[in-house]
Amino acid sequence: MTATTKSVHVARKRITSETMSSIILNTVLVIMSFLMVFPILWWIFATFTPIREIGTLNFIPANPTLENYIQGWNMSARFSFAVFFRNSLFIGIANVTGAVLTSGFVAYGFSRVNFKFRQFWFSVLLTTLMLPGQVTIISQFLLYHNLNLVDTYVPLILPNWLGGGAFFIFLVTQNIRSIPIELDEAAKIDGAGVFRIYWQIIFPLIRAPLTAVAIFVFVWTWDDFLTQVLYISSMNLFTVGLALRMFVDQTSVQWGELLAMAFLSIIPSVILFFCAQKQFVEGIATTGIKG
Repeated sequence: MTATTKSVHVARKRITSETMSSIILNTVLVIMSFLMVFPILWWIFATFTPIREIGTLNFIPANPTLENYIQGWNMSARFSFAVFFRNSLFIGIANVTGAVLTSGFVAYGFSRVNFKFRQFWFSVLLTTLMLPGQVTIISQFLLYHNLNLVDTYVPLILPNWLGGGAFFIFLVTQNIRSIPIELDEAAKIDGAGVFRIYWQIIFPLIRAPLTAVAIFVFVWTWDDFLTQVLYISSMNLFTVGLALRMFVDQTSVQWGELLAMAFLSIIPSVILFFCAQKQFVEGIATTGIKG
């Protein structure tokens, strides 16, 4: 066997080995992807399944129906599910607006403004990241109760208008630190003050991290249950999360309506993420370049 023939044989063997490895890898990935997607597909098909067929081995309903959506949407004689969607959207939009406006401005202060004990207060801010929310929930409830703000949306919205939270401030601060400070100095030479520098120079450059903040805040607000069940008791103020809980009582669970409305409840978050996916990834990826 000549050297050329041996080289061809070795090359074919290597190609065959790489092809088999690729086939095995792709097969494993397809199987794992199917296992991850299967519960979601079952969930979607179950929303069109009559209640008597839910729980059977039928993956695709034999008699598909929209009854689960109709009954779930018109869940109460007084309120339809549209009311709860409206309430959740109101809280979500209010929280997103507050977090985007205040977290960016507070982050600008920590990253650009020299004030006394700046590093100390920033360290305190980062320390609060290690505290679970359950630690302060009692003191917060007592505070809002003494201010007669329980059973209102104020406890759900106000924190996001006061900086948005330590995580978001840190996220935006790291991004601002990656912006050349020469831009600020050039603006100061032109007579710009702190507020003008932030709104006209820094704010347009941090749209990506602020988009990430907006998505995080909206999804966390939309999925929140503990805080909402703690502060809201009037049915007309119920959010989507609290409304879904109404399908479960001590004796039974309305599975069809629950699955249908739960599926509708994830649509706003999914739409928001896919519409701002590029900015979200960019905002997370560029965080922490400096500082």
